Amino acid sequence: MLEGLPPHRPSHVLCLLTDERSARAMTDLLGEMFDPTETAVAAFEDADGRTWRLEAYFADAPDEDYVRALIRPVIGDAADAAVFRTIDQQDWVRASLEGLKPVRAGRFIVHGSHDRDAVRANDLPIEIEAALAFGTGHHGTTLGCLRALVQVLKRRRPAHILDVGTGTGILAFAAAKALRQPIVAGDLDAEAVLTARENARANGLGPYLKLYLGPGVRHRLAARPRHFDLVFANILARPLRLLAPSLTRVVAPGGVLILSGLIERDVPGVLSAYRHQGFALVRRGLIEGWVALVLMRGGTAARPVRRPQR
Repeated sequence: MLEGLPPHRPSHVLCLLTDERSARAMTDLLGEMFDPTETAVAAFEDADGRTWRLEAYFADAPDEDYVRALIRPVIGDAADAAVFRTIDQQDWVRASLEGLKPVRAGRFIVHGSHDRDAVRANDLPIEIEAALAFGTGHHGTTLGCLRALVQVLKRRRPAHILDVGTGTGILAFAAAKALRQPIVAGDLDAEAVLTARENARANGLGPYLKLYLGPGVRHRLAARPRHFDLVFANILARPLRLLAPSLTRVVAPGGVLILSGLIERDVPGVLSAYRHQGFALVRRGLIEGWVALVLMRGGTAARPVRRPQR
């Protein structure tokens, strides 16, 4: 998944300074009201620790009056302070790099080339440039999956791994870095697959990535029943629900399924879809309002201890 989400080549941006509650509310609102393949929305804490910056990127010029009308119920007259401007690709990359700091999850560190000196001797570094802005591991969806991977690797060494909706490739790269074995990764976006391939090469992981172009698991590399010990799907709630039968079909007995791209209100519906396929929740994580779910067939919840009656 490309965090935030795409567009790959935004032409316009909305910027607005507000408080945390309003920023989160508008992120959810704009994310739902606009096509996620044409719009990217994100909120960040400003340097003062109190102000939050909302940024919404659009592939085409938005209807400014319409956008202001959407956010006015959330922030009132402050909607008039929203700034719309055009951007070019160079501005997009440069703005994305500003203030972008390395992100850590266990030994994994995701960083840009400008922060190579932050990599320590025992780290598993993944270098991703911000040309796609949000596909850098800084968003709660990807970071949640990375943290879930750290926990999985403490208990097992998955032999076969699949990353559905790989985007820039971070999750597949992390698994390849840790295990040094081939990883299958796919996306329905041809540009995402191209980017993941270029990123894999830049990280010295080209030989480990088996990339495919296609939706979900509809490709010979991915459509392998009961084959994968670990499956990532960092996409969105609706496609996760629709993909539940096909995703669960490729998980091996005892395998793990890590789902993300969810906000809290999405969780009950997604869990219901996967429970119908025989999967149960093992663990959930929450980062900046984004939820990552770890599921297993049948689950591994501890059973209550029965004490002998006296």
